[in-house]
Amino acid sequence: QVQLLESGGGLVQAGGSLRLSCAASGRTFNNYAMGWFRQAPGKEREFVARIRWSGGSTYYADSVKGRFTISRDNAKNTVYLQMNSLKPEDTAAYYCAARRFVCTDCTQGYEYDYWGQGTQVTVSS
Repeated sequence: QVQLLESGGGLVQAGGSLRLSCAASGRTFNNYAMGWFRQAPGKEREFVARIRWSGGSTYYADSVKGRFTISRDNAKNTVYLQMNSLKPEDTAAYYCAARRFVCTDCTQGYEYDYWGQGTQVTVSS
């Protein structure tokens, strides 16, 4: 199995930046993709970004495109989410997830096999 541990959340002013990390351990070799999702209270879980381990191709939700950057360090089995120009509507618990094999649609949470515990991001106005 794979264990995921997010870190880096916190409180930031609108317009500020945070960098989230997700460290994967366990049987992580050749995982297909890692994704970031978020969920605000009373709202549905929302796709944020995903990255392929091999090749590093990225894909973003329209709501964060141009502001967030997902990246990975294959040697460390760690994925990052650099969050710039943060807005109050970015406030949510952020979760990283791992997909072991090819996704039908890697923007869908149900495609992922493993999830972290979440890290809270709060953006004040």
